[in-house]
Amino acid sequence: MANQSMDIITKVLEQSAKLVEEQVDAQLSKLNEMDEDDLERLKERRLEALKKAQKQKQWLSKGHGEYREVPSEKDFFGEVKDSKNVVCHFYRNSTFRCKILDKHLAILAKKHVETKFLKLNVEKAPFLTERLRIKVIPTVALLIDGKTKDYVVGFSDLGNTDEFPTEMLEWRLGCADVINYSGNLMEPPTMTQRSGTKFTKVEKKTIRGRGYDSDSDSGDD
Repeated sequence: MANQSMDIITKVLEQSAKLVEEQVDAQLSKLNEMDEDDLERLKERRLEALKKAQKQKQWLSKGHGEYREVPSEKDFFGEVKDSKNVVCHFYRNSTFRCKILDKHLAILAKKHVETKFLKLNVEKAPFLTERLRIKVIPTVALLIDGKTKDYVVGFSDLGNTDEFPTEMLEWRLGCADVINYSGNLMEPPTMTQRSGTKFTKVEKKTIRGRGYDSDSDSGDD
């Protein structure tokens, strides 16, 4: 019985070795068929892949890749200073729509590690909320190099519906260049369903300067 088992194991190992040998031979054959230009392009692709991996590692070390709560205004300024692209959700626990945004932002944080995704309770950040004149909850501030470039106020830019897809919010963030968006910026994902979407565009301002002045004093509860 033991000899039979050993024979089976030996046979499996021989087959595995043969398969690996064939794969290596195929790779060597492919390399032999490449000219200098092909080899140069291969080197460039591998170098680019290494650079991308290194950059992702740096982003992850700064807290990218996850949707996180900022405990205070002081921490907010440190987070913004530490990263080029930041998406920050100003929320309130009692506002239902904030929970809807949380779900979508958590998905996008994992997909777009080039950007830092944060959330800040407005009740814990009265100074910052006043400075940025955030009056509609939820509001998502989009920051590049420490400056507020744009805002997503309520759901008006997302089709005015609680059932908007994550892709719609992703497209909206792409319009502000705060994420690396690979889709068509000229047309939102749900354009075929709804038209005439209203957008809120804001000039670049420093975080400590005068911020967005909403045209609505009511919260999106």
